[in-house]
Amino acid sequence: MAKSSALAQERAQKGRAGGLRSVRGRAEESVTPALDRLIHERMRLGIVSALAVNDSLTFNELKALLKTTDGNLSVHARKLEEAAYIACSKSFDGRLPKTEYRLTAAGRRALERYLDHMEALIRATRER
Repeated sequence: MAKSSALAQERAQKGRAGGLRSVRGRAEESVTPALDRLIHERMRLGIVSALAVNDSLTFNELKALLKTTDGNLSVHARKLEEAAYIACSKSFDGRLPKTEYRLTAAGRRALERYLDHMEALIRATRER
């Protein structure tokens, strides 16, 4: 019991003293100490991930895929659009409005950085 308590205290002190430590390996240069909070939020990560594997998706396709509401999707999509991670184009299909989204080059780079960071955290956790 005392041994596990000492180990827990040691881990707590390491965590307070240094925060996240650098991770050895290929991703070391691209890993920053902080996650991209814009992408880290669940709904926005879902939007960016869905657009990364599709050329483009309509508002209704994204809404169905992510099982969310109109308001929730539009708020999160707008934040990504303001950051230039996604591009939005609006048109009409007959008389029906059509909103289409695609991932920008900046959005793809941000997602790659985010994934590299998460992979480095996973590797560091498994090495312990």
